[in-house]
Amino acid sequence: MSKQTTIVLASASPRRQELLRRLGLAFVITVAAIDERAIGGATPEEVTARVAEAKNRAVARPGQVTVAADTAVVLSGEILGKPQSAAEAVAMLRRLRGRAHRVLTAIAVSAGGEATVDVVVTEVTMRPFSDQEIAAYVASGDPFDKAGGYAVQHGGFRPVARLRGCYQNVIGLPLCHLCRRLIAAGVHVPTLPPALFREDVGGRCPVALFPDGDEEHR
Repeated sequence: MSKQTTIVLASASPRRQELLRRLGLAFVITVAAIDERAIGGATPEEVTARVAEAKNRAVARPGQVTVAADTAVVLSGEILGKPQSAAEAVAMLRRLRGRAHRVLTAIAVSAGGEATVDVVVTEVTMRPFSDQEIAAYVASGDPFDKAGGYAVQHGGFRPVARLRGCYQNVIGLPLCHLCRRLIAAGVHVPTLPPALFREDVGGRCPVALFPDGDEEHR
């Protein structure tokens, strides 16, 4: 990547910022001022893709690589957004507990032209947590800035029983897909995602696009 090229993250999410930092990348944050509620689509995949693309388009400028994303929790075809109250958070978590749902994250990456959009899907099954556990988690304030009202990585609540697909996707940024797009744009990525998966959950990532020990882009 040229020294003159800037990576811009179009997100205020501290989780996305932390994931990007863990790749060893320097970036600046420019939050996209768009009305996500005004963007529709025929499917949840289409909605997330359009929102991510709109965020990218709102902040993209010549000479920079722009990364935007949108995450949705989808239960029985319905998108569950960020809860706006404690009662809504409780209701969401009660609906999710003991059941399977999908987490979609659309990432839009551009480098001076039209954005390329990928939509990554992870299947998540929640454990049967109790009403008391829900109440304590909601009281912590953690659910309110998260789609579906939960964080897979929360050390106290630990809401997820199992998942199939990308773990970082559930946090909000599918790193393998992102790295593929960044590398194609000429960005050097110091730390590839399999190493981060081992740090987070142990073992080898079952879906990594980069094999362990891949030195091609280091």
